[in-house]
Amino acid sequence: MRGRSKRNSSARGASNGSGNRAKRVGPRRAALSKLTTRSQSAYDRALHVIAAMRRDPNLRLSAATRLHGVKAETIRKYFPSELRKSGGSFRVRKSDRYSANIYLPDRNGNHVLVSTRSSKERKQASQYLRDLGRYLRGQKNALAKWHGKKIAGVELVTAGRTIAAIEPALSEFSLYRAANGGAA
Repeated sequence: MRGRSKRNSSARGASNGSGNRAKRVGPRRAALSKLTTRSQSAYDRALHVIAAMRRDPNLRLSAATRLHGVKAETIRKYFPSELRKSGGSFRVRKSDRYSANIYLPDRNGNHVLVSTRSSKERKQASQYLRDLGRYLRGQKNALAKWHGKKIAGVELVTAGRTIAAIEPALSEFSLYRAANGGAA
């Protein structure tokens, strides 16, 4: 043992004891709330690019990034696992687990900040807001499928009397801005 030198595990890679190398863990993503205002804006635009590519499977990454004013590198930075190369072009996954903040109306007509945790929740919120708009335009059965449902822990307003009582506040709520994260 005297003539042998110990192996430096840091020089050759960490070992987990079974002879296999331990997995390298990349840098952790910063919490959305800890991002600067500019970075949050870039995060939102990148999320819009991914959503647009989900809606239109023929939309190329370069065209989508141009439409939303964000670089492809920004998408790779914030959403590294969303892009897959398929047949020479980038495609996005069907769903994701990234968080985003959306505004939904409460029982008083005020907008409540809701932190969604997946693309499924964001899509449900968008569909609910669309159906709420249809209800307000006179389609009385538009909210039937939302009765008793919650999105990200927030109970949705579906009662006709409640909506009638808060309708003036809902007109100020600006459903389109709420669905688009504040973009006009």
